[in-house]
Amino acid sequence: MLTDTHCHLDYNKFDTDRAAVLQRAADSGLVRILVPGLDHASSAAAVRLAESTVSVYAAVGFHPTDLDKFSESAFQKIKELARHPKVVAIGEIGLDYYWVKENDKRAFQREALKRQLQFAKEMNKPVVIHMREEGDAWSGAASQDLLEILTEWQSGLASSLRERPGVLHSFNGDLETAQKALALNFYIGITGPVTYPKAGKKREIVRQLPLDRILIETDAPFLPPVPHRGKRNEPAYVLHIADKIAEIHSKSPAEVAAITTSNATRLFAWGD
Repeated sequence: MLTDTHCHLDYNKFDTDRAAVLQRAADSGLVRILVPGLDHASSAAAVRLAESTVSVYAAVGFHPTDLDKFSESAFQKIKELARHPKVVAIGEIGLDYYWVKENDKRAFQREALKRQLQFAKEMNKPVVIHMREEGDAWSGAASQDLLEILTEWQSGLASSLRERPGVLHSFNGDLETAQKALALNFYIGITGPVTYPKAGKKREIVRQLPLDRILIETDAPFLPPVPHRGKRNEPAYVLHIADKIAEIHSKSPAEVAAITTSNATRLFAWGD
């Protein structure tokens, strides 16, 4: 009973065998897959996938590196998509200081994030948060800016959403950032790099995270876990991430699968 809470199944890398990818996911025990949007076009594609596949759900929003496509009319279309019954979150939204270094563009990222957070509040939907530091540092300005924005936003939420505001997707920050996010009731998304041989620091951070706040994500087609490094990632590979988390926490893979799937249900509600 596994859940992949972040998979870009709409990408063209899946165009030739998407049905087979979904079948392998089902054969591996996946019960649900969340496909996040990056702009209006990909958000619409995510919704179409959710409409055509029982196990697939969608999130909609503007990724921080795709804000060149942001406009008032495009944002209005995102708002319309968000009302679909299989849209369970607003995302993938956030801050990216790795690819974006100009101060004015970073300022626009922060403004776009605040507007999308406000919309999530209005819709009473959790958020899927992207955060990447300049130089892939463990901490820095992106973490600081993000936590400041999320703290202000979370404090103004209704109690139901304040208890389940969202997830920090593919978390790549330090333990202090994770703990501050946990204090805001956010979940932490763990992806394939936790399986990499040189990822000892990441595994130590995961060891100190409570299992009831961890989500498992492939971020497919990116970040394939061991033993599939160098290949296209896909939802079925989520089981390798579950196995590694089980090893880190001295639990069985079945226990970790059950806990993380329950976490995902608590966060996203899956349309209920």
